[in-house]
Parts: sequence; structure tokens; C-alpha cells
Amino acid sequence: MKRSILVQVTEHLKSYKKFNIIEKVDDTIIKIGFDRGTPYFFDMHRGDSHIFKKESYKKLRNYNSPFDVLLSKRFTNAKIQKMEVQEGNRILKIFASSSSKYKAQNSILQFEFTGRNTNVIILDENLVILEAFRHIDERTSFREVKVGVTLEPLPPREFKESDEKIEDIEDYLHGEYKKREISQLTVIKNQKLLTTSKKLKKLQKLYDRLENEEKLKEQSIKLQNDGNLILSNLHDMNNYQKELLVVDYDGTPKTIKLPDDVRTPAEAANRLFKRAKKLKQKAKNTYLERENLSSKITFLQRLQLSINSSKSIDEVSLYLPKQPKKLKKRIKENANIESFFIEGYKISLGKNEKGNITLLKEAKMNDIWMHIKDIPSTHVIIRNDKKTVADAVLEFASKLCVQFSSVPEGSYLIDYTYRRNVKMRDGANVNYIKYDTIKATKE
Repeated sequence: MKRSILVQVTEHLKSYKKFNIIEKVDDTIIKIGFDRGTPYFFDMHRGDSHIFKKESYKKLRNYNSPFDVLLSKRFTNAKIQKMEVQEGNRILKIFASSSSKYKAQNSILQFEFTGRNTNVIILDENLVILEAFRHIDERTSFREVKVGVTLEPLPPREFKESDEKIEDIEDYLHGEYKKREISQLTVIKNQKLLTTSKKLKKLQKLYDRLENEEKLKEQSIKLQNDGNLILSNLHDMNNYQKELLVVDYDGTPKTIKLPDDVRTPAEAANRLFKRAKKLKQKAKNTYLERENLSSKITFLQRLQLSINSSKSIDEVSLYLPKQPKKLKKRIKENANIESFFIEGYKISLGKNEKGNITLLKEAKMNDIWMHIKDIPSTHVIIRNDKKTVADAVLEFASKLCVQFSSVPEGSYLIDYTYRRNVKMRDGANVNYIKYDTIKATKE
């Protein structure tokens, strides 16, 4: 972000007297709601840090790192004392005061728009670091950013920037988001589509390699039939016989070749029965694997459609999000269920009937259940520990419901209610009461 732009934005922000809400809504984006108007978003992405405005931003999950907790604790509902941009630097310092049970706490929120070392640092009034978005070790930089260390000032430098005069800061910041959205939305979509395409290619190869279960069944029946014919003709056979000429059950003559390494006709029959049993089981397993792969392929195809239909960066980010390593290890999802996260809520949907049944059985009484009205569709469950669920969460869940159901494009009514109001009947068929309805569109 240019220093000249930062100075003008800061002058505009000085009209605000209080923080209303402050929280991280994405891995690099901090949302700040002041005492009036729509929120501001500080994107502290390395190399492309900037400030923008947007009416709302879909949050992937709740962030609970020490930095996130302290950020909320120190600045939510805090009074703003002053703001300043450091001379010779792209650093915005916001001085604030919050009241606790015992005394007022003075804090400094420092946004550093400094390219590779972009950072957000929380300081006390003595410039001691309380927490930081990015910790920097003394081996990495001359300027250590570490809890408990007094923050060293950055040396000033000269900026060769054009003095761009902004007439309307609000319009400019709204435009900043739209400008980046146009250039980045296609890039992000293509990245996610490439990921899904690679997965689809692997699954399709596995699907194409599957043997034909009907042929396996036919082979099993033939071997079973040959084994029975051998047992029926034991009185006419000798040990170590290599083939048998018999009359089949339909009256036609038939030659049965016996396995080379068997000694007696009875042993040959048993060998054929065992092979028939294995082929029958293989046919069953192949059918289940085909069904499993088919549901995964269908899901990824629908996921691609959802990614393509996304109209904003925050929306497309909800699909195939980058999960922290710790969270990744904890999440062990049923293969027939897929989950998404928004605003800290987990939304799960069934990829097939088995997944729908599992969802219904495992859901808690206060979870929210969703289904397309009067049409077979995927079942959706919103994991819910609260009294009410935000509209943005309901809207996203209803969109998932139509996007991942076998229905054509168009608008649909989605019924939703608490899981306790849903009674299972046969399989995934249900009866439900006390429901509300929301509209969703499949694109």
C-alpha cells in the first residue's frame, strides 16, 4: 500500500471514536467495525497489503490463536485516542483505551504495510510487544518481533510516490476490493479447479480399472455349475483325470477342464467352488467400490460447478479451504460425507444415501437439518451449539443443498428445522414438523 494513500485513509479514519468489533475473518484479513458505518478490512498479505471496504465478508472459521484472542480482548469496544502514520514509513499506529474490571488498559495496534515484513503488532503503552500476527526471530531480522520484547522502530526512508489525491475515501476503498476481485477471482477459481481436476483424473482412472461385476458374477455361476456337474458325475470319474465330458442341466454336451494340480474329482469340485465364492465376493466388492468412486466423482463435479458459480473471493474461498495442519489431523470424515466451514460453523452434507443416513443418525437434537422441499435431495446438517444461526450460514448451507443435489439449474425452496423435529422412516426418508423455508438457486 502506498504511503500517500495510507496517510489519506488514516485522516479519514480519525473521525471514528471507538472500535465496535475487531476480528480476523481470513488467514490474512482483519475486519474492523468502528462506531458507525460498514466495516473496514485490513488485508495484511505479504507483498500486497491493503485496506478495503465491503458490506460483508464470509468468514471461514473462528480464529483462536493468542494473537486473535488478545486482539479482540484489547480492542473490541475500546475508545480510540489517536491515529498516526509514522514519518518515513508505511506504518499505521492506533492508540486505544479499554476498560477492565480493575483499571483502564492502554494499547497500541500497529499495522505495518512493509512488503515482505508486513505485520500487525499489539503493544502496551511502553512499546513492549504483547502479541504479533507474525513473530520474527533475531536470526531472521535485526528487528525482533517477539512477545515481551520492546519493539525497535524501523528507520525512516524516502518514498518516491505520486501524490494521488483521493476525492472520496469510501468509494476508493470499495473500489479497491472490486479491482482486486476482478483480477484475483479467476486466478483463485482456476487454482481450485486445477486441484479438483487432478483428483477427478485419479478417481476416473481407478473407476476405469474396475472389472465388470456382471462378468465376474457370470464366471462365478459357471464355476459353481461346473463344480456341481463334477459332483453329479463322480461315479464315472477317475483320479488325476484332466477333463470331463458331461451333459449340462439344459441337455447340451459339455467338456469341463479340471485343474492340473488336483488329484481327485472331489478335490477338483471343491477348488471350483472356492474360486466361484471368491469371484462372487469380488463382484460384490467391485460393485461397492464402483458406487463409492461414482459418488466421489459426482461430488467433485458438483464442487467444480459451485466453484465456477462463485461470485466473490470470500465465497470461493469456502470451497477447498486451506486447513491448518493441526485441524487437518483432527478431521477424519466419513467417505460418504463432506464438510464445509463458515463463520465457525461446520456444515456437513451426504454424498449419497449412506451419507444422508449417517448424518441423520449422528446429528444432535439442536443441529439444523436441511432438505429441498418435496424433492429428493442431499441432506445437510449445520452443527449448532447456539440458540440462533446467522443468516449467512443458513444461506450458504441452503446453497450447498441445491448445488450438491441431482436437480437442474433453477430456484428451489429449502425446508430447515432442528434435528429433533425430524423423524427417520425408511433409509434416508423422513417426516418433519415445525420447519422454516428459505430460497436457494442452483447455477
